[in-house]
Parts: sequence; structure tokens; C-alpha cells
Amino acid sequence: MAKLYFHYSTMNAGKSTLLLQASYNYRERGMRTVLFNAAFDDRAGSGRIGSRIGLSDEALPFRAEDDLFEIIERLLTESTIACVFIDEAQFLTEAQVWQLARVADRLSTPVMAYGLRTDFQGRLFPGSAALLAIADLLREVRTICHCGRKATMVVRMDENGTTLHEGAQIEVGGNDKYVSLCRRHWEESMGRWPVGAIDTAAQ
Repeated sequence: MAKLYFHYSTMNAGKSTLLLQASYNYRERGMRTVLFNAAFDDRAGSGRIGSRIGLSDEALPFRAEDDLFEIIERLLTESTIACVFIDEAQFLTEAQVWQLARVADRLSTPVMAYGLRTDFQGRLFPGSAALLAIADLLREVRTICHCGRKATMVVRMDENGTTLHEGAQIEVGGNDKYVSLCRRHWEESMGRWPVGAIDTAAQ
């Protein structure tokens, strides 16, 4: 039975690399895959998914108004699809997450979505919230904070490296704008806990 997967992490954990490698593995065996990414994320070029280590591939750009079920159903009339891959899945709408669930349930086509869980303010993206709620399988892609702990949060910085506390939830960027941190250092960076304060709970 086909399933909807959500692979989630913070920034710079290698999600796009894993997506591209998984798609390649299917294609190497003669199986067709279809890749999607957010239309406004053109860091690798329009209609392309790129990774920090240099891998890239063509993708169909999705917009908030697109019905992904209808698009994939139409593509299936051409030939079988072994797997659908979604990059930057946090930018999906709640309705689109349900459309992808129907792709798995009604079109018997597995869907692998890769994206962030939370934004720079520690809040769930709508797409991620829906995926966490209804995906069949959740898989965390781990990365580390500068202290060596597992990074679960991300901060947004300006061009001077100063942490930003406010702003739009969606702002495309990479290492130039975002840093992944553990929860403790995220709180300190966001000014929610003074640096150097004694943590009595840990004593």
C-alpha cells in the first residue's frame, strides 16, 4: 500500500540531497519519478531542485492554488509513476497535503515530502503541521548545532549576522540567512534566555 512520508529537519540537514539521491535510485532501475518544488524557490534556477553539494534535477513548480492530486492524476495517464517527491514541503497548503494523501490512498502512488518542521520563530509551517498530523510515516533528518547537540530549531539573520526576531514566515534563503541550532542556543539567540544564565533545572 502506498504511503505519504514526511522527512523533516532544520536547515542544512541535507534534505534535498536525500530527495535527489532517492529519486536517482528509482530512475537507475528504470522507474519514473516526478519531483515538485515551490514555484518561488528559484535558488537552483526556475523549476529545479538543488543541493548544497552540487546535485540538482528538474522539478515541477507548485503554487498555492495548484491541485496536486489533479496534476499527478493527469501525469499518470502518460505512464506509471514509481514515486512523487516534494521538496520544501513546508510551503504546501493544508489542502495540498490532503491532496498528496489522496495520491497515496486513491492513486496508489507513494509520496515523499521533505521540509522544515518549524520557522525561525519556532512555529509550525501550515504544510508541516498538516504533514505531521496525517502523514503515514515521519522521519527526522538530523543535523547538529555548533555545540554538538542535535539541532531542532533555526534562526534567521540579517546581512550583518544579527539574529532577527520578527518578519514574514516565508523568506527563501540558505546559509546566508539561516543557522540551525539546538533549542537551548536558539532560545539564547532569540533573547528568550540570557546567555550565561544558570540553569537551575539542570543542576
